[in-house]
Amino acid sequence: MRVLVTGGTGYLGRAVVHALAVAGHEPVVFARTAIASGLPGLLVNGDVRNGAALHQAAEGCEALCHMAAVVSQWRPRRQDFDEVNVGGLEQALAAAAARGIRRIVYTSSFLALPPAGGTTPLRANDYQRTKVEAEHVAAAAARDGAPLVRVYPGVVYGPGAPTEGNLVGRLIADHLAGRLPGVIGPEHIWSYADIDDVARGHVAALEQGRIGAQYRLGGENVPQMRLFETVRAITGHRLPRRIPFGVARAIGLAEELRARISGRAPLLTRGTVEIFQHDWSLDSAAAVADLGYRITPLAEGLGRTVAALTGSGRTPGDAER
Repeated sequence: MRVLVTGGTGYLGRAVVHALAVAGHEPVVFARTAIASGLPGLLVNGDVRNGAALHQAAEGCEALCHMAAVVSQWRPRRQDFDEVNVGGLEQALAAAAARGIRRIVYTSSFLALPPAGGTTPLRANDYQRTKVEAEHVAAAAARDGAPLVRVYPGVVYGPGAPTEGNLVGRLIADHLAGRLPGVIGPEHIWSYADIDDVARGHVAALEQGRIGAQYRLGGENVPQMRLFETVRAITGHRLPRRIPFGVARAIGLAEELRARISGRAPLLTRGTVEIFQHDWSLDSAAAVADLGYRITPLAEGLGRTVAALTGSGRTPGDAER
C-alpha cells in the first residue's frame, strides 16, 4: 500500500517508516523536514496544520498513519499543542475522507487514557490535555464511520537520539553522564515498549487491525527504578536517588517561573510531577491476539539501548549484579 505518514521524522515515526518499507509498503513521509530526513519513500515537506498541503500529499494513498504531534512538557506558545495535536488530527481525517483512504491508524498516547486504577484521564499539562481532546475527535470520527484504528504506545525506548520523544534515552544518557539529579516516583509502574515492537505493531494495525479497535502497544509493566537497576547490571553505575514529590513540585514551580521570564524550556513542570505520581501500566493482550504483537524483554531492549549510548556492546549479563 501507499501509506501517508504524518510526523514520520520523529523518534517513533522514523521507526514506523522503516518498518513500513521493510514490509513492502510505499511510505509518503509528510513532515516539516521530510526531505532532509534521509528516510525511504516519497518525502514531502509540510505542516499538518496546512490542510491543503495534507490533501495534496494524500493523493494516490490507500492508507494513513497519523503520528504528527507536539511531544513536550512545555512550549512558550501553548497554542502549538492545540493546533498540532488536535487540529492536525482533524486536518488528517479530513484529507483521508476527501481522498477516499480506506485505512487510518492514529497514534494516540497512553497519557490520553486514565492512569491505572482510574476512570478519568488527567490533563496535567498541555501535551496530555490535547491528546485527551484528540481522543474525543478520534472517537467521534470512528462513530461517524471513519476507517480508524487507534494505537496507544507505552513509554517507547530503544537506540536513537535522546530527544523529548525518547524520554528513556534521555534519562539513561543523563544518568550515565552524571547529569541526572534523581528520579521522581521510582516506585510507580510504567509500560516500557521497545521501539521496534511498537513500529511493527503500527504496521500490523494498518494491515490487519479491526476497524474501530483500540490497541495498547505496551511492554513490560515495571517500576521506573527497574530501568536503572538494569542499567546498573550493564554498566555498574549506582542507582539514582529518589526526589520527593514535594521537592519536585517546588522545583517545577521555580522552573516554570524561570521559563516565563527567559522563554527557555523548564527542566521540570508541576504537571510532569503530577503524571509521575500515578501508575501507567498497559494491557497489550488485544494487540498480541489480533496483531501478533511481540513484547521484547526489557533487559534485552535496554541492553541494546545502553550499547548504542555507550558503544560498549555489553549486555545485562556482562556486569556484576
